[in-house]
Amino acid sequence: MTTRRRQRLVLTGSVTGAVIVALDGTVLTVAQPALQRDLHASFGQIQWTSTGYLIAVASLLVFAGRLGDRYGHQRLFALGILGFGATSAGIGLASGAGWVIGLRVAQGVFGALLQPATLGMLRAAYPPDRLGMPLALRTSAIGLAAAAGPVLGGALVAQWGWRSVFFLNVVPACLTGLLALAVRLPATESPTTSATTTGATGTDATTGATGGTRTTATRLDLPGACLLALTLVGLVHTLVALPEAGWTPATALGAAAAVVACGVFVRHERRTTSPLLPPSVIGSTALAPALAVLLCASAALFGALFISTYFLQDVLAMDPLQCGLRVLPLAVLMVLSAPASAVLQRRFGPRRTTVVAMVLLALGVLVLSQLDRTSTAPAISSGFLLLGAGFGTVMVTATAVVVRHAAAEHAGVAGGLQQTAMNVGPTLGVAMATMLMTLMAPTSGGHAPGGGPHWNGVAFLSAMSPTLLILAAVAATGALAAAALPGRTADTGSSRRPVTGGHDGESTESTESTEARAGKAS
Repeated sequence: MTTRRRQRLVLTGSVTGAVIVALDGTVLTVAQPALQRDLHASFGQIQWTSTGYLIAVASLLVFAGRLGDRYGHQRLFALGILGFGATSAGIGLASGAGWVIGLRVAQGVFGALLQPATLGMLRAAYPPDRLGMPLALRTSAIGLAAAAGPVLGGALVAQWGWRSVFFLNVVPACLTGLLALAVRLPATESPTTSATTTGATGTDATTGATGGTRTTATRLDLPGACLLALTLVGLVHTLVALPEAGWTPATALGAAAAVVACGVFVRHERRTTSPLLPPSVIGSTALAPALAVLLCASAALFGALFISTYFLQDVLAMDPLQCGLRVLPLAVLMVLSAPASAVLQRRFGPRRTTVVAMVLLALGVLVLSQLDRTSTAPAISSGFLLLGAGFGTVMVTATAVVVRHAAAEHAGVAGGLQQTAMNVGPTLGVAMATMLMTLMAPTSGGHAPGGGPHWNGVAFLSAMSPTLLILAAVAATGALAAAALPGRTADTGSSRRPVTGGHDGESTESTESTEARAGKAS
């Protein structure tokens, strides 16, 4: 099989997996009211169909990426997408809310296996300097799924009921998973090959620094994985529960558990010989700024989107379809900006491209903060246009930095970190938005009949502008973090880093660069 054909197959699988996960999240939101009525579920149970999935995904992403680095991303991808499709079918057949929640948690586990693998396969198949466009196509597909999801989900629920939105994923997931199992791509990573097979004499025996091979010293850090999972479970549970319940013993305990587990995790990682987060990954000067950018961007976007949805429906009295049409420019610009950002990144470098994109995102939030009852459609659309252009560009450039600056044998861990930021960021943004709105505009009559947040028009408008200004400041903080990303020179130089998997499993790293990298490691 030629390199080009292999890359196309990997890109197709990566995009399909990302679209299935994105589509599942958007259509679920539309289906939840009908699901609640049909299964006679409480509002809290419906919340847990989303919260249980989110906790399972966020807590396992990094460990799943590590599994992919060890056993092969294609194998983890096939397992994840087949499991995702099977649990989707199970949810569609569920007889009660408890079954739905349990299967959504299981679906989160398979989603955690799937998501880092989509990035790990791309990193193994493409040279670092050619990752921009594949990541852009993946981002465009996610944006398209986000735009089509509510419309498609609404049509399916109206015609065939809420169960149909879960059956939607089954056929494409199973076909993609079976194709991943049937097509045997040339090995891009070998879990049993010793580092000496590359012929390099200066490799690091702990990190497996030669391309895609794994050294015999590598083992899974199960205690570290458990500690990180506990940290993220406590963090996500606190962020989800805090806006609704406030500081209760349960939320305080979750926050305390997250802090303690994080401290123990850091101490453990410093002492263990085979850490879950390899030093070559967390030691990268580009990783922390890129993850901070993704966290700030996703928090600002989803927080602003949460508030804007309430503004359009509760203040301007739009129905869900009209609201979706107003927000549509965001998804359209995400689709269009993603491939353009790959070209801009190649020309101007990640730093300039991402800083400008974060400024656009902050401007979009500022535009939305100035809306009121008299705002026209062009004014509303302009804010969402800026949000889409900024976020679509940030998704490509910051993700490319995370994946590109990780060695191929650690691409799964890097992908897991990227996906963790992209799962925690929206949760943080919505939690911030809800808490700020509640503090600045106390709810009239407590909560809505369903148990969710509710504000009257006057109180909402009085709190919307300052809340969005704070979210714009979050985006501006991301712009400051983007200033620490590599410039054009560093980005160009990354093309000379070791690449495996793009040339039938042969390492393209020269002996000189191997020795130089080994010298730095020592």
